Amino acid sequence: MRFVTWLSSTAAGVAAATWLVSGIYFTGPSSGWDEVTHKLVPLLLVSLILGVVSSFVKPVVTFFSIPFIILTLGLFLLVINALMLMFTAWIAGLFDLGFHVTGFWPAVLGSIVITLVNWAIGATLLRDDD
Repeated sequence: MRFVTWLSSTAAGVAAATWLVSGIYFTGPSSGWDEVTHKLVPLLLVSLILGVVSSFVKPVVTFFSIPFIILTLGLFLLVINALMLMFTAWIAGLFDLGFHVTGFWPAVLGSIVITLVNWAIGATLLRDDD
């Protein structure tokens, strides 16, 4: 059950990023029920890819970037998150999912949006009531 809620919150973050950031988008229909049916499975697959990238690639990159993270007082983590989103878009392109990130700055904004949406959903819905 925890996996489904995590996947849903990540999908909501990616969907919000595609809606708010002009350089992040899915190809296909842009309105109506056709858009939902055409983009729902790719959205879930992109969220899954982003989760795998964040779980396996990001820790390695973060470890080797510790000097830059310390030097920039943590701001380099934004760069790492943006690169992970761009890497996710590249992997999605290999599977022809239609997910695109057009550049570095849209990736930075998109990673911020995804992080904020995941944080908000986690803070409100995924609380452990002890």
